Amino acid sequence: MTELRLRGRDREVAALRAALDSVRGGRGACVVVEGAAGVGKSRLLAELAETARRLGFDVVSVAADELDQYGAGAALQTALRSPGVPDRTSAVSDDERLRLLDSVTDMLEDRAQRAPVLVLVDDAQWADPATLFALRTLPGRLAAARILWVPAVRPESERPIVARMREDLERLGARRLTLGPLPQRELQHIVADVLGATPSPDLAGLLRGIAGNPFLAIELVRAFADSGAVKVEAGVAGLLRHDIPVGFRRSVAARLARLPEDAVGLLRIGAVLGREFDLGTAARMLGRQVGSLLSGIEAVLEADLLSGDGPRLVFRHDLIRQAVYENLPPAVRTALHREAADLLRSLGGRPSEVAWHVVMSGSPVGDDAATTLHTAVRELSSTAPDAAADLAQRIAGLLPPHDRRRVTLLTEAAEYLGRTRRVHEALDLIDTALSGRPEPPQEASLRLAAAEIHQAAGDDDAAMTHLEQALDLPALPPDLRVRLLKTKATGHVYLGDIAAAEATDTGLVDAAYRSNDPALVLSAMVFQSQTSFYRGRLVRAFDLADQATVRAGAEPAALYLRPPRIPALWLGTVATSTDRLADTGRILREGQREAEALGLGWSLPYWHVCRACALFEQGALDDAAVEAESGLSVADELEITRANPQARALLTLVEIRRGDLARAGKHLRAAETASGTDRPPYGPWVSLARAALAYEEGQETVAAAALAHSFGGGEMPRLLTVPPSHWPAIARMALRGGDPAVARAVSEALSGLAEQNAGQQTVGAVRAHVNGLLDGAPGELSSAVTAYRSSGRPLALAAACEDLGTLLAGSADPEAAIPYLEEAGQLASASGAVRDHERIRRHLRQLGVRNGAAPHPTAGAPGWECLTESERKLIPLVVDGLTNRAIAERLYLSVHTVNTHMKHIFAKLGINTRVELTRLAIERGGIADETG
Repeated sequence: MTELRLRGRDREVAALRAALDSVRGGRGACVVVEGAAGVGKSRLLAELAETARRLGFDVVSVAADELDQYGAGAALQTALRSPGVPDRTSAVSDDERLRLLDSVTDMLEDRAQRAPVLVLVDDAQWADPATLFALRTLPGRLAAARILWVPAVRPESERPIVARMREDLERLGARRLTLGPLPQRELQHIVADVLGATPSPDLAGLLRGIAGNPFLAIELVRAFADSGAVKVEAGVAGLLRHDIPVGFRRSVAARLARLPEDAVGLLRIGAVLGREFDLGTAARMLGRQVGSLLSGIEAVLEADLLSGDGPRLVFRHDLIRQAVYENLPPAVRTALHREAADLLRSLGGRPSEVAWHVVMSGSPVGDDAATTLHTAVRELSSTAPDAAADLAQRIAGLLPPHDRRRVTLLTEAAEYLGRTRRVHEALDLIDTALSGRPEPPQEASLRLAAAEIHQAAGDDDAAMTHLEQALDLPALPPDLRVRLLKTKATGHVYLGDIAAAEATDTGLVDAAYRSNDPALVLSAMVFQSQTSFYRGRLVRAFDLADQATVRAGAEPAALYLRPPRIPALWLGTVATSTDRLADTGRILREGQREAEALGLGWSLPYWHVCRACALFEQGALDDAAVEAESGLSVADELEITRANPQARALLTLVEIRRGDLARAGKHLRAAETASGTDRPPYGPWVSLARAALAYEEGQETVAAAALAHSFGGGEMPRLLTVPPSHWPAIARMALRGGDPAVARAVSEALSGLAEQNAGQQTVGAVRAHVNGLLDGAPGELSSAVTAYRSSGRPLALAAACEDLGTLLAGSADPEAAIPYLEEAGQLASASGAVRDHERIRRHLRQLGVRNGAAPHPTAGAPGWECLTESERKLIPLVVDGLTNRAIAERLYLSVHTVNTHMKHIFAKLGINTRVELTRLAIERGGIADETG
């Protein structure tokens, strides 16, 4: 068909040409081409590819096959990889999704720097899940790159992942081009192109029976021509007879009837094997040697039914394959799929290909087949956990109800769904499996999976119920019992019940240390660190976490733990609350790189949020917001169960300090929706954010009530859930809201903390600060100011200076307040705390001091002057042509952080592309000097 002129698609060609022009101008675009089989999608894509090449585009093309649906790889990634460049994926990984996205992003960004890129995915309804995942995610991430994305898809696809791809792309602004039936006159033009003559009225009349489908028109006309039923006279092509059937399946059957027996057998077996198939496999299914099929191969190639240009034979169009396939009786198709699955498995074929044939056969699964299918599920789970879950359920449906492998598959399916937002499906699946009364070890495994899903979703009570029921079961294997106990102990930590967590450790830690599983050993070390931390033994907690991190570096496989139990991630959390705050950047940077290298994509939101907390403590509000937003963005890309409400709560606190209460309220509502509980680990964060916003809105009693709910008991675990600089704010808001009991509870907790951590300067500073607020004692506040000066926590120092200045302003010597308030104002300004700075200026004006103007707002504000320091550092690197990945490596950042910075830069400057940014930077000049 590519040799024929494209007819009747002028509107679509114009739309695609406009998209090419937009991309050449520097702006990414996406067009979804949709249409029924044979309507001309592939022909349109071929025309687009040729036009793009003439315009200097780098064309990346993927043609999906029906067998790809269970493929564990990513055809798009393979198509992008240059010959001779090794695959960077690891041999074993828990979750490859984010690394897959990063790999494809890097390759596309690199290509788009040199030339505009066209990415074509034909028959996307059959594409492997990893490619579909990239298709629905990367057009948004790479919107500023010169890339045109064009997936072509059939509208009747039953795969949910395909529907989600279309929905996500349209949400991102993709245009949908629907190829409808061609008008009669266009079909007549196509017939004329095929025959070299104008169709006669009787021939044109036959075209009305094919519903405007150009492929069917061509095949029907060729069928007539091949049978000698067409005669051309005076430039008009007419029919000599009308007895050839007009139905396409019957037309193909008629063509097959004229072929040798070997050719027909080859086509039928090939139709079962797939649109592309291996000749050797087909020969084995026919019980023949390849050499004995040469005449049949020659016949199908000459008939133009198959193409043999590559290593496999390919049906020239899937409608041909479909027609041959559907002409086989259903019982024959089922038997052939079963035979194909057995043969491919014996030949060591791809597990995904074997799985497809097993599913198509619908037959019971034997032991060998079950092993191969299980392998296919696990391979698929790393790049597409939701697709792996669907495949596991389909395979489980082919096993007897009481088959142990069935429960194992359903358990794994639930675990895979638990990594996505299909949490309710996962839990329903577990309930269904439990209703079948599985054996105790299998029931315990199901309940463990349910508990971990509930923990990830924040429902710790439901998790505990499952764990307790599992632990009551008899005859559990020792390693499973240890896992259950470990998960239960961690659940108690999440709930802030450290005594219960410690009580759960009845030999648990000792058993874990004796284990040969490095992940279990490290989990025990982190557990000990967590209980020490929440008991207030901060130094011991840091030492244990540090030892676990070092050990994890020597045994990378041990990193396969769930957040926050990853050693380096937990170490960063502990460091943020101790005198080791300055080490958090290095700890988290190295830990996240190791996690990314191992493909632990699901952990990345937690790394970003942990870094955001540390940056907030260090007074870098703008950067803290970027990290929190990056965590939410990564969680959204991966469709993680629930975006961490801690990120939203932290963004609420940042926006309050930056002076945007409306945006703070939006983040708070999202945090409250996501939290689901007022208990740790997220409850205290949400309560603090709720109180801070109410306080700034003048609702001081509401703020105090919110704090009393989470912090009124003075439990150390609740306080330690949030970093130290927030504790004085809790006491201050409680006092001004008329609830001094909360402030006293905080003070008492700090006294106990100070006794256990005598050498921790941060703890001493915070204790003095809270006591100074509680007692109105200038001496305590002065001690806090002195201690804070070397703590690396400028906002905490600013708060202490402001509190001391406010207290002194009402004393007999009000002028003594001025230097403290001026210092507080300078610190707030440097941190981007606009609202704090304005409040401090008001205090100074009341004392007769006219200080400088407020700092420029940065978040969401338009204009070059409102770019943050971190954003300015990126611009000269963009001008130099570095990709986001290269910029991240140059600045020791995560590439997701760079992505978020770039979005902010574009929004503030009112632009959409790197081309525009480069032009503005060059026109402005001196941007490199401005970054220092």
